[in-house]
Amino acid sequence: MATLTVQDIAVDGLTPSYVAADVAGDEFANSARAFVHVKNGGVSSVNVTIASQFAPSPGVGPADIVISIPAGGETMAGPFNNRVFNNADGNVELTYSDVTNVTVAALSL
Repeated sequence: MATLTVQDIAVDGLTPSYVAADVAGDEFANSARAFVHVKNGGVSSVNVTIASQFAPSPGVGPADIVISIPAGGETMAGPFNNRVFNNADGNVELTYSDVTNVTVAALSL
């Protein structure tokens, strides 16, 4: 799993840098103000899964968020509640159904 650098949006602007989505998934430090921007430059839709780390009660597993991005489309998701989405390292984990022509940036307000 690759670790994304969270890029801060400032009052004087930001030209974000995007990286290729990692086949094993990506993660980024969660400040509860961070969000992700995923672009699908491919010819097929791609699902992005944001892993929930919170089980609401015994025997009930976490409910991941799955976002479908159409071919040529993009999405922004977040910010993410620390209690629900932070893994043991304080990161949010993303996986992809396909990484061909998919780029991603982690951003923070």
